[in-house]
Amino acid sequence: MLLVIGRIVRPHGIRGDLICEVRTDEPEERFVAGSVVHTDPASAGPLRIESVRWYQGRLLLTFDGVADRDTAEALRGVLLCVDSANVPPPEDPEEFRDHDLVGLRVETETGETVGTVARIEHGPAHDTLVVDRSEAKPALIPFIHAMVPVVDVPGGRMVVTLPEGLLDL
Repeated sequence: MLLVIGRIVRPHGIRGDLICEVRTDEPEERFVAGSVVHTDPASAGPLRIESVRWYQGRLLLTFDGVADRDTAEALRGVLLCVDSANVPPPEDPEEFRDHDLVGLRVETETGETVGTVARIEHGPAHDTLVVDRSEAKPALIPFIHAMVPVVDVPGGRMVVTLPEGLLDL
C-alpha cells in the first residue's frame, strides 16, 4: 500500500526546486537525498530526490532530471508516496498509522457494531475517526483515549465509549 508523505505545491525559482507540502510526521526520515519516492499519478515518477532543504518553513525538493522551471511545473499537484512495507511500526504502543486504523471494526463496550473506520481527519486539537455506518450518516468520533480506550489492530477492531447522543449528530 502506498502512503502519501507529501504533495508538490509548485515550483520555486528557475532551477527546478519544488515546494512540498509535508504529509508525514517524520519528514527527516522520508525526504532524504538519494531516496526514491513513488508518485500519484504513477506516470509522473518514480522520482529520485537530489536535494532537500528547508526555506522559510517550507520543504524544498530537487529531483534528478528536473533542472528547470518548466519541468518542475509539470509536477505541480503530484502526490509523493512511500510503500507501507518500508515504514517501520511506531515504537510507542499508543501511536498508530492511519493505514493501520482504516478498515477496523468499531464497536461499543457491549459489543454493538457502530461501523468501520473510513479515514482519519487530522485536526489541531485531536484526530477524528470518520466511521462509516451501514444505514446512517458517517459518525465523527474524537480519537482520544477517553472515547477510544481499546485499539486492537491485530484483532481488527476498536472499542469506543461514546457520550449519549454522539451518533445522532
